[in-house]
Amino acid sequence: MRSLGLLVFIFVTLMACGVAAAESVRLQPADDAAADPSWSRFRARLIEALLRRDQKFIGEIVDRNVRNISGINGAAEFRKLWEPGSADSPLWDELPKLLFLGSAAVKQGKASEACAPYVYYKWPADAPNDANAAVIAREALVKARPSVAAPSLQTLSYDLINVTDWEVADEAKDGKQVWVALRMASVTGYLPQEQVRSPLEYHACFAKRDGAWRLTGLEVGE
Repeated sequence: MRSLGLLVFIFVTLMACGVAAAESVRLQPADDAAADPSWSRFRARLIEALLRRDQKFIGEIVDRNVRNISGINGAAEFRKLWEPGSADSPLWDELPKLLFLGSAAVKQGKASEACAPYVYYKWPADAPNDANAAVIAREALVKARPSVAAPSLQTLSYDLINVTDWEVADEAKDGKQVWVALRMASVTGYLPQEQVRSPLEYHACFAKRDGAWRLTGLEVGE
């Protein structure tokens, strides 16, 4: 009986270790293009142009064969989808979110592109089946309720998680923070929306052609 008890104990321990191992899968931040000084300069200029809503600059960097979310390539389709001539274009909000995260080097035919953010391209092959998002912050505080004032349950750093609700309003009536609800084997709680990224969200690719960087794709994950 004592041997049986020992075997049960070992089995339970191994199962617990397996759950912990599954939860410990992480997606560390990456920026493959950072080694190229011209990329860093270009990205800084692009972010500045986006903050200024500089329509002329954006028009100059869009490649004539840019890949679009509609599946129809080309600058004309890009302008139709994003309306960069409008001050209210979603481009001004969406593109900076990508550029503030790191990049991945991606082969596109014979050429190499810098694609941001890294989340879609670096998604681990051993990711848990129910993982649908990555924490993109270090020591992010998981809250018991959607409130900064709520107790912290756990910290997560670049962990892969299962998001069950992407838009949870702050429990304070005047609270502007948007939260995501997450579920893991060890914790169920909330994180600020900006600390989490889905691989299915927008990603942008850039290629250096004739010494200048061009926007070659603005797509979503599949």
